[in-house]
Amino acid sequence: MKKVILLTSALSLFSLAYAGEKITNTVGTETTVNDPKFEKSKDGTWVGSHNTWYKLNTKDASVWSSTDGKKWEAAKDGMWQDKEGKWLKIGEKKLWWSKDGKEWAEVPEWKWHGADGVWNKFDHEWNLWVAKA
Repeated sequence: MKKVILLTSALSLFSLAYAGEKITNTVGTETTVNDPKFEKSKDGTWVGSHNTWYKLNTKDASVWSSTDGKKWEAAKDGMWQDKEGKWLKIGEKKLWWSKDGKEWAEVPEWKWHGADGVWNKFDHEWNLWVAKA
């Protein structure tokens, strides 16, 4: 009996440490408390849906897109999609997301999962930080 209790306790602790606690935010997306390690992005770009690259002009918070990383143009409506298909945009000096484009909520920790599997987040000075999942 003691072995079963010890094994159960050890497995519980391991699963909490490994998987992290999951929290459901207001948009219905789960966020893991144990964050991957973020580093400041060298080029300030992230990948959205359809293999499109994005970058932010920090002077006016405009979002730019490119399919080849060379020719950049203003992103339509300043929006992009994450790995789960949610729309993201910047407005009122905050990062917002929506599943349907009608109801918007502020992105927790300004962090989203890029279409390429990389975690991205902005700090409050709009610098991009990235972490591989």
